[in-house]
Amino acid sequence: MKSKLPLAMIAVASIMTLSPSAFAVEEYNTSNGLTAVGKPLGMHGVDPVAFLDIGNRIGGAARYTATHDDVAYYFSSKETKKKFQANPAAFLPQNGGYCTFGVSVGKKFDGNPKFAAVIDDKLYLFLNEEIFRMFQKDKAGTISKAAVNWKKIRAVAAKDL
Repeated sequence: MKSKLPLAMIAVASIMTLSPSAFAVEEYNTSNGLTAVGKPLGMHGVDPVAFLDIGNRIGGAARYTATHDDVAYYFSSKETKKKFQANPAAFLPQNGGYCTFGVSVGKKFDGNPKFAAVIDDKLYLFLNEEIFRMFQKDKAGTISKAAVNWKKIRAVAAKDL
């Protein structure tokens, strides 16, 4: 009978050589599945640069894809893609793209660009219209609580919150 030890060693070695991102916790809110570049899609495919620059939810296109921290983002033009690539932090939604109100209460809910606010040149996403209305009652308080909680939950899987 052959020993199974070499096969087990190969399996362990294979797992250990996977990139660290294979083990990364959900620090970014992404759509299920992968894009053509092999990365999950952020912001539901909405162009974050156009959103911040002109305040409009313009859908991006796969042909203008850029990745940041293993998340793919779609852009509506090569100009907005280049602008993002020059300074991704200026355009990324706050709290990893999760619902800011959810983060303010210690949860990671989907952040939907249909329900969003730009405050002090920062993009905040929300789960739905009802949650967005709750946010509007105390914008500064919600943003402040989310900033504190994000530091605590950023590296925690949504299902564990």
